[in-house]
Amino acid sequence: MISARLQSGLARGVGIACLSLAVAVIGAGSGGALAAGQAAGIPAWLMPYVGEGPGQIALPVLQRARALYIQKASQGIVSNPCYFAMDATRPNDPGSSGGRFYIICESQHSFRAISAGHGGGRNLRGVADFANGRRCARHFGNAQDSELTTGGSYVTAETKTSFKGYYRVAANQDAAFLRSFVQFDGIGETANARQRAIGGHAAVALKGVCLRKAPSSPYANQDGYVPFGKLVDYAGGRSNGCTSWSLGDVRQILSMVKDDPTTLYLYPEAADVGNVARAVAAGQSPARVGLYWNASCLKEIGAPKYWSRQTLEPVLAQYKLDHPAPPPRPTPICEGSE
Repeated sequence: MISARLQSGLARGVGIACLSLAVAVIGAGSGGALAAGQAAGIPAWLMPYVGEGPGQIALPVLQRARALYIQKASQGIVSNPCYFAMDATRPNDPGSSGGRFYIICESQHSFRAISAGHGGGRNLRGVADFANGRRCARHFGNAQDSELTTGGSYVTAETKTSFKGYYRVAANQDAAFLRSFVQFDGIGETANARQRAIGGHAAVALKGVCLRKAPSSPYANQDGYVPFGKLVDYAGGRSNGCTSWSLGDVRQILSMVKDDPTTLYLYPEAADVGNVARAVAAGQSPARVGLYWNASCLKEIGAPKYWSRQTLEPVLAQYKLDHPAPPPRPTPICEGSE
């Protein structure tokens, strides 16, 4: 059963069609989108946010995100008043594109679009190149070790926080860098999300790490050393397949899902990638045949490609055998730390 607080936030009269995860055909112009949105039971207050402009969410992405949320709420899997969506076909341009990760709280009439990184992929030189650019993602897939984004349905799970090291915040003042990771549990194509360690975290990392003597630190190793490095923000960059958010946004997301899971629908799925690729190959405009892909990124990438785990994992396994990783180097001691 859907809880009372969820019922108050969901529009009445949502028919069985809204529970379908099929792609909705977007009508030409704002009038077509408005009519389609109303037919799908999207509440009136949310309709101004539906579209392909900055700060908006494309209609098929919203429809699928709502359908997933309603389904999991009706099954008693989630009771969070908010749900998430992400459109990985949009550009990753923090501050200019209006965001592509969406936080939707219908009972509060709240909609927010924020930036989020996509999987960078990899270039297996001489074998296969499925590396993505910084701004737009062309390659998607669900193979282990591919570092690609996988579109589809997820439910947020536990959050783990780990110490990464110290970094300088001011003259003679350091701070501990603790990064939290929200695990995603996948469904269908995304079912191996936990195996791939797919989730969400802040788009920051510690670079240039060395070991500094700090025996009084609660994080010191048995020899009294702690990692020390430079905190690098890559909110406008790529991830290793996870969803990454800015430091400011991640705090809100962590507080929302703490002990209260919710759904995330991430577009595009494998079928979407394949359908758009075939339309482009046939010289057709995806929008004219009822398909959705962000026009700016489609122009940049040419055509998308999906790499299934069945196809790519054997390639990755062989590449690993042919190119064994060098033995790990010990972390150097920071200069002047002895």
